[in-house]
Amino acid sequence: MKRRIGILTSGGDCPGLNATIRGVAKACYERFGNDVEIVGIEDGYFGLINNMCREMNQSDFSGILTTGGTIFGTKRTPFKKMQVVEDDNVDKVKAMKNTYKKQKLDCLLTLGGNGTHKTANLLSEEGLNVIGLPKTIDNDIWGTSVTFGFHTAVNTATDVIDRLHSTANSHGRILVCEIMGNKAGWLTLYAGIAGGADMIVIPEIPYDIEKLAEACEKRKDKRFAILAVAEGAYDIKEAKMKKKERAAYRAENGITTATSRIAKQIEEMIGNEARVCVPGHMLRGGSPSAYDRVLATKFGVHAAKLISKEKYGYAVAMIKDNVSENPLSEVAGKTKFVPQDDQLVKTARDIGISFGD
Repeated sequence: MKRRIGILTSGGDCPGLNATIRGVAKACYERFGNDVEIVGIEDGYFGLINNMCREMNQSDFSGILTTGGTIFGTKRTPFKKMQVVEDDNVDKVKAMKNTYKKQKLDCLLTLGGNGTHKTANLLSEEGLNVIGLPKTIDNDIWGTSVTFGFHTAVNTATDVIDRLHSTANSHGRILVCEIMGNKAGWLTLYAGIAGGADMIVIPEIPYDIEKLAEACEKRKDKRFAILAVAEGAYDIKEAKMKKKERAAYRAENGITTATSRIAKQIEEMIGNEARVCVPGHMLRGGSPSAYDRVLATKFGVHAAKLISKEKYGYAVAMIKDNVSENPLSEVAGKTKFVPQDDQLVKTARDIGISFGD
């Protein structure tokens, strides 16, 4: 039985995408031999909409285990626009289904985060054979304990925070490090603890600037303080607002980012010089860690097993230390937030880290 498999990567890039692609491909060639064809789809769902596809050779998957980024390219195509016909008059869902048929695909593998999973579920409901693989440095996909790319990003963010200690100490400064994570604070939490931050600020625990200033004041005898702040953090006043109200409030008050506001307020409140460090997209780049290479390979192999069983409409996941899968319908649209009573939060508090609450 010949199998023709389409693979795309969608949303933000992260370390481990190529390792997962390789894992899927090698497992499929090993399992199906000459009875498999793999089609690479460029730039995510945008490529699926516009039939930007190319047939791959087995050699195309060699030498990419350690390479960051994605050999297929990626692009953000927001889920909220998938069923909206815009100025180009393209029915995106219809176009994706047409490409699937034109390419004579037996199944489609989608590597991505929350938005990618929502579109994958939509296509599954439209009758396509789809399998999702969980990618994000935010580690916020529901139903899986870990996503590939997360641990590498933790390593990178930790290295950044490590390097801030000496310069902060030398100048007697407060350094506020902005870590990616717009909705969930897993990356900031892990990197903050691993990097020895004095304060960790995440979206799930709204902060009181007075408490953060107090924590910095206690550090005056140490000459410096390090704050790890998730980009999506907000204070206790903003926590009571709806999303649109919060955006309007920030616009009216000239607020740019949580980190710049925190740095400015603390400097004004206690007199210590405060600076902001934003590693930004460095957290997404580079070669995947050994952990992520192994995880990506395991996820890729499991996807090949699902294909062999013709078990579609599922997302690969790590559940209780075992690679398994969840129905896409149960994963799509859900975010895995950091519980306020999470063991790691308790661990941080037990060693004196302040969350500003």
